[in-house]
Amino acid sequence: MSEDPFATFDAAYVLGALSPEDRQRFEEHLRTCDRCAASVRELAGLPGLLARVDAPAVPPDLAPPPPDLLPSVLRRVRRGRRIRTAVTSASAALAVSACVALAVVASAPSPAPPPAPPALAMTALGAFPVRADARLDAFSWGTQVDMSCSYTGDRSSGEYVLVAISRSGQETQLATWKAVPDNTARIVIGTALKASDLTALEVRTGSGLALLRLTL
Repeated sequence: MSEDPFATFDAAYVLGALSPEDRQRFEEHLRTCDRCAASVRELAGLPGLLARVDAPAVPPDLAPPPPDLLPSVLRRVRRGRRIRTAVTSASAALAVSACVALAVVASAPSPAPPPAPPALAMTALGAFPVRADARLDAFSWGTQVDMSCSYTGDRSSGEYVLVAISRSGQETQLATWKAVPDNTARIVIGTALKASDLTALEVRTGSGLALLRLTL
């Protein structure tokens, strides 16, 4: 690849040291060369910085500044530019690493939900051939009741009712079912009542006799 003949024009252009012909040629070159255009942008503030420096009075008997002073300053400016570019690249790499770490954390499996509370045995309110246990699960919409009810004895059939009693004393019928001797009924039912608003669950006969009670 041939060397760019305008590679050293950037500083002279910024400082206004190019001849009118070279300035016109370089400006036409800048339209198609991104590298030279970027270099000019980097050096654009150099004249302003130099203008802030008070030039000390030079006694007549002292030699003029060495001819390589400006090239030396330009080398330092370009070296600083390379360092800033390297720091910017390293910062971008760190940002990408942080995003990758965040993605790994975000994609980690969520912890398992806590185990459901155990079922509680309902208390018999007399010598009745029925027993049951129930578990209550709280949700944002209300409460789910999961109950198992089994029967013994000679009765071949009968109607049972599950009733929820709120703390205000209001009774809500949740479910009804038919009993089958030596069998177990599973009832899963939801109610809009919050678990904190319930005071008891009762299993009753169809006629309203309370057989079992779970006090909450």
